[in-house]
Amino acid sequence: MAKSLRVAVQMDPILSVNPNADSTFALMLEAQARGHAMWHYHPRDLAFQAGALTARAQTVTVQRGAGAHATLGPDEMIDLATMDVVLMRQDPPFDMAYITSTHLLEHIHPKTLVVNDPAAVRNAPEKLFVLKFPELMPPTLVTADRARIAAFRAEHGDIILKPLFGNGGAGVFHLRPEDSNLNSLIELFTERSREPLMIQRYVPEVRQGDKRIILVDGVAMGAINRVPAAGEARSNMHVGGTPMPTTLTAGEHEICASIGPELRERGMIFVGIDVIGDWLTEINVTSPTGLQELARFDGVHLERAIWDAIEARR
Repeated sequence: MAKSLRVAVQMDPILSVNPNADSTFALMLEAQARGHAMWHYHPRDLAFQAGALTARAQTVTVQRGAGAHATLGPDEMIDLATMDVVLMRQDPPFDMAYITSTHLLEHIHPKTLVVNDPAAVRNAPEKLFVLKFPELMPPTLVTADRARIAAFRAEHGDIILKPLFGNGGAGVFHLRPEDSNLNSLIELFTERSREPLMIQRYVPEVRQGDKRIILVDGVAMGAINRVPAAGEARSNMHVGGTPMPTTLTAGEHEICASIGPELRERGMIFVGIDVIGDWLTEINVTSPTGLQELARFDGVHLERAIWDAIEARR
């Protein structure tokens, strides 16, 4: 049996998560079942002083069923270097606050194992890291140049336009060839941000679903299919996408085999990729989801495989 570990979980407020859907909650339940001690803290509770990274945290126990799904102890200051594992599980957006957390956590990793590796997370924004695999993607353009965007649309007609650092489907637009809103949308985005946009050829197979495939230590271990609601181009569960059971196609196995070794080499233990019609669209490394849906559909508890991979490194 593995030794008991000291685990700190950096996440959004635990009392506000849905215990029947949240993947971090599933990871915490499994850690507790294995006898690991846990502390909970928010990213804003980090502090670095005199070479030490600390956090204002609370011990935490979790449970399913009626009543509170988490019980927190009193505030205490913990030295994160005394932890065996830190789970970096706060939700995006991938903004400067998120990036700052990765820089701070680098001071303790890998002596304290941070999952996923904070430098690797910082260097792999979901919509940019995927560009390392252009042969696996639908035609894609990243630019702030309006003329380049217009030319891409003239070539492909039906396009998706989305912000590079959004999450949960926020700000994703499907523009059909007859849609006259492209220039207005570009103006809206450029007024709000200096960042370029991502433009992709629309993949009509999204109507049959957008697969979330979960890889543990670079190996594909399960998937759910997220079907968009009627009249909706986005399949994210945050915006009404319906999770459905699914299996992997031969093409999806090939995608996973192509990217898996690099994920493993970068220390990305828990990754969720998005695939539409055998095209890779995103590689999610910040706070992937889907564990509880997969367990309900297939009886597969990948939180166990994730903890096996973590414990093997400790």
